[in-house]
Amino acid sequence: MKEIFERLYDMTAFSNIIAEPQFLIMYVLAFILLYLGIKKQYEPLLLVPIAFGVLLANFPGGEMGVIQADEHGMVMVNGVAKSIWDMPLHDIAHELGIMNFLYYMLIKTGFLPPIIFMGVGALTDFGPMLRNLRLSIFGAAAQLGIFTVLLVAILLGFTPQEAASLGIIGGADGPTAIFTTIKLAPHLLGPIAIAAYSYMALVPVIIPLVVKLWCSKAELKINMKEQEKKFPSTTEIKNMQTLKIIFPIVVTTVVALFVPSAVPLIGMLMFGNLVKEIGTNTFRLFDAASNSIMNAATIFLGLCVGATMTVEAFLNWQTIGIVIGGFLAFALSISGGIFFVKLFNLFTKKKINPLIGATGLSAVPMASRVANEIGLQYDPKNHLLQYCMASNISGVIGSAVAAGVLISFLGLP
Repeated sequence: MKEIFERLYDMTAFSNIIAEPQFLIMYVLAFILLYLGIKKQYEPLLLVPIAFGVLLANFPGGEMGVIQADEHGMVMVNGVAKSIWDMPLHDIAHELGIMNFLYYMLIKTGFLPPIIFMGVGALTDFGPMLRNLRLSIFGAAAQLGIFTVLLVAILLGFTPQEAASLGIIGGADGPTAIFTTIKLAPHLLGPIAIAAYSYMALVPVIIPLVVKLWCSKAELKINMKEQEKKFPSTTEIKNMQTLKIIFPIVVTTVVALFVPSAVPLIGMLMFGNLVKEIGTNTFRLFDAASNSIMNAATIFLGLCVGATMTVEAFLNWQTIGIVIGGFLAFALSISGGIFFVKLFNLFTKKKINPLIGATGLSAVPMASRVANEIGLQYDPKNHLLQYCMASNISGVIGSAVAAGVLISFLGLP
């Protein structure tokens, strides 16, 4: 009878958890992320799959955690080093677990980030940016965090490729961070993906903190709507629709000529937007890109990213450094946009609310919604959403182009 009970006990995960109490830290972290996603509604479409992936990955014996390959693509399988890219697909699923199969086939190959960008493009209206082109420059200013953290990380001992992958977190764009890291530092993909998506989900917390640090009440009360004419003419509306169709074609062409390495992201973003703007003739394409394909990609990406967050991968100094560096990049990007607005206001009569600079991130449209809510707290009549979206949307394009530049300069020849 004693032997039976011992075998039953060994069958459970309790013995492993007692032997390695670090698992409890990961459970607490998963529950916190679930709370933020479910109760606080902080980007639940991302945070809930990621949090549940963290939970699944840290049950001993469940074989749902992702085993990270080193910089040479080698993984340990039953004590034997094997190349992940030389292993047959059925061996990856059988020997490493189904989550490793999904991770290496969908994410580490670089398949999902462009697919998600296609969905983002289909869900994005470039109208606010095209109507307020002067505000789109603040999306470029918000890329400050990427390059600042890149330089700091190099000084701290990271390789230029690792530093670039760390800095790109400042763009607040999960797919871009994943795509860049795959190209430059694939061995850091797990912690960088976790940091990028966690900070994206925490935009409602981080933006208010940075705004409160740098902005005065008078600045936050600047009313943008008073500076604009109220109703566009019929001709302007027709011209805008034509421009919204031409815009993705022109942007793709220009980016392809000057920064070819950014095409996988920018090209798919603009394709998704194009099928949206054409209208009824491509409605089925738009519906698939913005619904079924986008939703499936988000589920798989969230679960797989969460599954990289194992005890071994997360509870180490390198990962902690990446998380801290990612937060710094994120905060600097928001600060960069705010300070550029302050600088711009020194030379213009029509003042711009610094909240618009704070939204020069790729976290669209969440960053704009958060900034708009902050503005309404100081002036209930000051609706900033469409102006924030101009900077926010340009930030999506800006971070993807920045990623392309980094890949071009630092990628393998």
